Amino acid sequence: MKKSHIVLIAIVAVAAGAFIIAALRPEADLLNWGILAAVLAALVCLALFFEFEAAVTSSKEIALVAMLSTISAVLRVPFAAIPNVQPCTYIIICSGYVFGPIAGFAVGAMTALVSNFFLGHGPWTLYQMIAWGLCGLSAGYLRKLKLNTAVLIVIGVVWGYLYGLITNLWFWTAFIYPLTLKTFLVTQLNTVWFDTLHAAGNAVFLGVLGAKTITILRRFKERFSIIIEAPS
Repeated sequence: MKKSHIVLIAIVAVAAGAFIIAALRPEADLLNWGILAAVLAALVCLALFFEFEAAVTSSKEIALVAMLSTISAVLRVPFAAIPNVQPCTYIIICSGYVFGPIAGFAVGAMTALVSNFFLGHGPWTLYQMIAWGLCGLSAGYLRKLKLNTAVLIVIGVVWGYLYGLITNLWFWTAFIYPLTLKTFLVTQLNTVWFDTLHAAGNAVFLGVLGAKTITILRRFKERFSIIIEAPS
């Protein structure tokens, strides 16, 4: 059995156990939902990293993903002074679009992990890894769409808000009580302006640089790919 499948089974088991405990003893505060959510986020990251390990075909591909992750992380640092304008999101989307969902997830997750060595690690790091990882992963599945600037801008705007929704989960599960739909919506609404800045920044970066970046990355992919043709 693949290591990623073992981790996925663990995720289902942890989630099912939490559901059963909450259903059997709703009056007892037996679970720390913040810790539980962090454990599930860590397991999801681990499962997808195992998938990347299994999918990699060459050392060149690992080197390219590492390079893109580093560039993405470095781009994030100087923009930290501007609230939630994240140029790394555009790099992650372009990487996933060109190299596929698993590589896109690896670039996104490593961006958060590496850049937070400069900006500060905390419980939010796991959720940033999940958010940017899923951003790259989803871009990989959108490769069948016809490439144009409008599509890239839409993807960037959507992920500006989805990123905020996912990363807000750590604060909601750890510091908000009770955990209800109302408190969840209030938590999300409190950050809508920051999410809008993120979405607007994504639209600008992808609108100006997205198509050119994808063209450059495709050239790298072609140079690193090996095509074996059967003899005629």
